[in-house]
Amino acid sequence: MRIVTAEEAVSIVKSGDTVFFQGAAMTPNLLIDKLCDRYKELSEVKIVQIHTEGKAKYMEEPYASSFNIYSCFVGGNVRKGINNNKGDYIPIFLSEIHLLFRRNIISLDVAFIQVSPPDKHGYCSLGVSVDIALPALEKAKKVVALVNPRVPRTHGDGIIHINSIDFGVHIDTPLHYASLTEPSEVEEKIGQHVAGLVEDGATLQMGIGNIPNAVLKNLTNHKGLGIDTEMFSDGVLPLIELGVITGEHKKIKQGKIVTCFAVGTQRLYDYVDDNPSVHFKEAAYTNDTHRIRSQPKVTAINSAIEIDFTGQVCADTIGPYQFSGVGGQMDFIRGASLSEGGKPIIAMPSTTAKGISKIVPYLKQGAGVTTTRAHVHYVATEYGLVNLFGKSLKERANALISIAHPDHQEQLEKEMFERFKL
Repeated sequence: MRIVTAEEAVSIVKSGDTVFFQGAAMTPNLLIDKLCDRYKELSEVKIVQIHTEGKAKYMEEPYASSFNIYSCFVGGNVRKGINNNKGDYIPIFLSEIHLLFRRNIISLDVAFIQVSPPDKHGYCSLGVSVDIALPALEKAKKVVALVNPRVPRTHGDGIIHINSIDFGVHIDTPLHYASLTEPSEVEEKIGQHVAGLVEDGATLQMGIGNIPNAVLKNLTNHKGLGIDTEMFSDGVLPLIELGVITGEHKKIKQGKIVTCFAVGTQRLYDYVDDNPSVHFKEAAYTNDTHRIRSQPKVTAINSAIEIDFTGQVCADTIGPYQFSGVGGQMDFIRGASLSEGGKPIIAMPSTTAKGISKIVPYLKQGAGVTTTRAHVHYVATEYGLVNLFGKSLKERANALISIAHPDHQEQLEKEMFERFKL
């Protein structure tokens, strides 16, 4: 690894190159910004990423004319640009993104990452974002790394030797944070309904946000829970401290928390630093349906933008507007449904912030189906919880209407009669 300035490091990128950005809390923003500064001398640079944090200058003018983004997930910093034809989205399961690199469907010229300083053996850590960074590093022709002492040294597979890094740039800046906020009354009710499904000894998958946090707050009297997830945040820490999360019943990685990335506060990053009880693996491992189903009582908690009468879940678009991405929802919904005693759960408020029902007769025109009706089992809102598995189309509609907002139930019943010609 040759130590250089950020300007020198990004100078290896040429017009027409394909560049990978590590994401989430580990987004290498200094390298990204310095690359954007070269926009006048570059053209047709292809950017491949999932969710990044910080300002995405490459989506803004005058920089955007030199860069083409192909994102496997759409975060807030690129959402407007992708929906305004300044980039594009690749629909793909998180568990399969590694295949794009390993099968050379996308050939990477350069990878921008962020790592911890090397240990005495010359090994750096990818910190809290191993996910698709690991396969990207395997296949990229050149690797450029920010070397940051604030990066936690995490256990698992996110280890890279300095001989695999071409250029290093020393920095000392905090990672990106995501702070906890208090769940609303609606979110608290949803959390209570979902927590009632969680059994002692269950293996949990959940993301970041107020609904997962509301669920976790209601699990303090549980025993022997495990974590096998694609990501986690600060919400699990109180349960670890209380001895609720032990992982003792897991069949794979018993006693370990397994994840492919984490986003939270400094408290979370301090907890995972050099902690052998937390294993960071690539997404091809964490989201492998066959491995997920091998764990006992997998309880997967995911969200939705809307769900139709038949159980089709749209979780990544608002009509044709690309809001987020397919991500790992299907990986875990399917894995949980096949797990012995497993419970796949879709949890959402009954209405949007504007009071529009999220339970609908038909998905919006242009909406994408994230999880099919055949995969959906439990659905929870603040008004209750239903299980659609084994139910007919009409039975599903009736069940979903029963947990819709009361202000919308009468209209939904009329629409059910029209849709099914009752």
